[in-house]
Amino acid sequence: MREDDDLPALADEPKYRAPALEKGLDILELLARSPKPLTAAAISERLRRSTSELFRMIQVLEYRGFIRQAPGGGFIPTEKLFALGMEQPPVKSLLETALPLMRDLARRTGQSCHMTMRSGGDIVVVARIESSEQLGFSVRIGHRRPMLESNSAVVHFAFIDEVDRTRWIAQTPDIDQDKLADFRARAERVRARGFEKAKSGYTLGITDLAAPILRGTSAAAVLTVPFLQTIADQMPMDDVVKHLRAVAAEISAALLLADHRV
Repeated sequence: MREDDDLPALADEPKYRAPALEKGLDILELLARSPKPLTAAAISERLRRSTSELFRMIQVLEYRGFIRQAPGGGFIPTEKLFALGMEQPPVKSLLETALPLMRDLARRTGQSCHMTMRSGGDIVVVARIESSEQLGFSVRIGHRRPMLESNSAVVHFAFIDEVDRTRWIAQTPDIDQDKLADFRARAERVRARGFEKAKSGYTLGITDLAAPILRGTSAAAVLTVPFLQTIADQMPMDDVVKHLRAVAAEISAALLLADHRV
């Protein structure tokens, strides 16, 4: 008898099962959502499976470079899946188009900038350019936040249709309906304004300036400047917003042109 053959079939289960593959994917998804490293015992406990049942899966995922051991113990995901996703043609085209313009934006404004995209129920940083100044603030590539907790996410949400919004919400487990209602209302204000300017929810002294990168009429990504206020002379925030919106529009136009090439 094969593993899992004794389990009752559910009406909404897929026609074909691959238990070993499903266990591996469960481990990856669990580690990706965990805010801290998890030991093999913790992984087993959360997935409600025995340690011996998952031992080989964990070893293979580590050997293939999808997870690694953290310095203090436990396992964390590597950037391998993220890197593979970035090789997809539409994403690669977006990065190739955006990076030179982002570099120029950072040089002109003296601020760092980064680009985010949707990933499951989260928003994730896919590219960044450091500030040209000696002092700056930047967010690492691969950094992710839940949809309702990100200033970049509200801009992305503002510029997608209701079908895409519903799909994104469905990928966010146990979503708080009151927070969602506030998020939706804020997104409508952002759509009317065309950009967002809001204090960072995580870092004092940072104001997130964010504008959509559109593929046609729908957001493909969001370009964000985490504006760092310093004592030294610097470009005023409102001027940075103008440069940010101009660059986001330039990237959007380039994407539209690329989509119409034969």
